[in-house]
Amino acid sequence: MTTTPVVPAVPRGLAGVVVTDTALGDVRGREGFYHYRQFSAIELAETRSFEDVWYLMFHGELPDRAAAADFTARTAKLRALPAEVREALPAIARAGAVSGPLAGLRTALSLLGAAGGYRPVYDLDAGSRRADALAACAAVPTILTALQRLGEGLEPVEPREDLPYAANYLYMLTGTEAEPERVRAVEQYLISTVDHGFNASTFTARVVASTGADVAACLVAAVGALSGPLHGGAPSRALDTLDAIGTPDRIDGWIREQVLSGRRIMGFGHPVYRTEDPRSRMLKSIAQGFGGPLVDFAVEVEQQVEAILAELKPGRELHTNVEFYAGVVMELCGLPRTMFTPTFCAARVIGWSANILEQAEDSKIIRPAARYIGTPPPQPVPAP
Repeated sequence: MTTTPVVPAVPRGLAGVVVTDTALGDVRGREGFYHYRQFSAIELAETRSFEDVWYLMFHGELPDRAAAADFTARTAKLRALPAEVREALPAIARAGAVSGPLAGLRTALSLLGAAGGYRPVYDLDAGSRRADALAACAAVPTILTALQRLGEGLEPVEPREDLPYAANYLYMLTGTEAEPERVRAVEQYLISTVDHGFNASTFTARVVASTGADVAACLVAAVGALSGPLHGGAPSRALDTLDAIGTPDRIDGWIREQVLSGRRIMGFGHPVYRTEDPRSRMLKSIAQGFGGPLVDFAVEVEQQVEAILAELKPGRELHTNVEFYAGVVMELCGLPRTMFTPTFCAARVIGWSANILEQAEDSKIIRPAARYIGTPPPQPVPAP
């Protein structure tokens, strides 16, 4: 007699289930702390450049000045797109006129991998994998900003090798060099979102990497996961919440209606943090450095939302997450809302790639099981 093997029960969505070991970082939700390698991610955002953190994620250590300068120059040279990709961007932008740059990135990354001759990570040595990952990461901001400008009826702006990552990103988006304080604000946001544990898109990238697929295939899968509104689509939605409330006198009534009707308030709550999101705390400080009516209104909304949630949902810790003040900071820095999630992607591609490289060192394919709950088989097949 055959027996069905017992499949252990796990929480829905694999919540809290440890699936592998990693040396890249972790999120300690009860403490409100997360780190890249051995360093606090927030401290890195406050003190180091984006390129330094990129180097850390790929090489396991922070660069000295000579290594940092070399890495910055080397990655800047990789920003220009292959002719095959550049020539296809107008058609990709037209096709994605409604869905926007993030959807177009999926197509462009596939083409980048084909044009660049990316080979399965299973067949490559560590140096070749890292070279493919560096090229893909450097190209993503160029693709995203070009698609955004084409969607606006503008010509793409070619990347500059003399500008750092964040400054070049804003330059390619607007065609002009941004003020230093705005560049630094965006850079700190980018650093703070490079990696964040085994979130949905990072896990997706590692699943595909475990099959031995090429770097571009892994990144396309990760972008697909990020595109879901429950994952990366919240920064603009959080700002939409402020627009919907409108004025301070409407905060209490609007929030109570949302909570009592069971609707989610975008920008609040997190599946891991049980205290204040450290990214939100840092971005709030950056926003307050700019000041102005939008910042004052956001702070007042935050205070009232937390008070109302404490009253209506006692015992639950619900605070602002990264998306709430991220939207405020990006708005203050002049980014269009259609670029909020793509900007997140321009940072997270570094974390995805580091995870792809780490996963590629393990040849075991990720192959979980599912519990069948349908009609008991085998049933007789009905006659036609």
